[in-house]
Amino acid sequence: MLHTELIPAQDKNSRQLMVMLHGLGDSLDGYRWLPEALNLPWLNYLLVNAPDDYYGGFSWFDYPNNIAPGILRSRKMLFDLLDDLRAKNFPADQITLGGFSQGCLMTIDVGLRYPHRLAGLVGISGWVFEIENLLKELSPVAKQQRLLATHGHFDSVIPFAPVREQIQKLQAAGLNAAWHEFPKAHTIHGAEEISVIREFVSQGRR
Repeated sequence: MLHTELIPAQDKNSRQLMVMLHGLGDSLDGYRWLPEALNLPWLNYLLVNAPDDYYGGFSWFDYPNNIAPGILRSRKMLFDLLDDLRAKNFPADQITLGGFSQGCLMTIDVGLRYPHRLAGLVGISGWVFEIENLLKELSPVAKQQRLLATHGHFDSVIPFAPVREQIQKLQAAGLNAAWHEFPKAHTIHGAEEISVIREFVSQGRR
């Protein structure tokens, strides 16, 4: 069971939800700024802690060695979380799943396998795990999912070029993947990147 915290929308009747997954060593506390930054009064937020302790924060999987077991375990936990949210009257097509770095990997890994169409997937400064396997295991609705992937030219943690190539492979496979690159390191590129994310999330509103 993942530890989560719901930050309600200003619009009390809204079922629109953004689930945010942090990166390695961070926690849900690292994304408390997001609601104010995105400034979407109709959007609820669910901030999530990854399951493994990591130097005062949390991680979704061991890194950099033997990452597969943790990813598979976290994938199942996130499937269960999304199913639970649907049971709590957050319709799948009103849920945006987003994440940074490790959280980006989990967003793409889960979002393109999940059997229900979501409002969108936002992957920031991450990468795709075992892309050939992912392309074999796409859900029946994967090509209806909307993906925004962003990355920085100066990312020294997760190099830019291989990630761009991965997203191009997803696009070539017929997936609806938008790619935005920024002159940034392993971070979020301030108001410019937030604006791109805001626009993408808004377009997925139903």
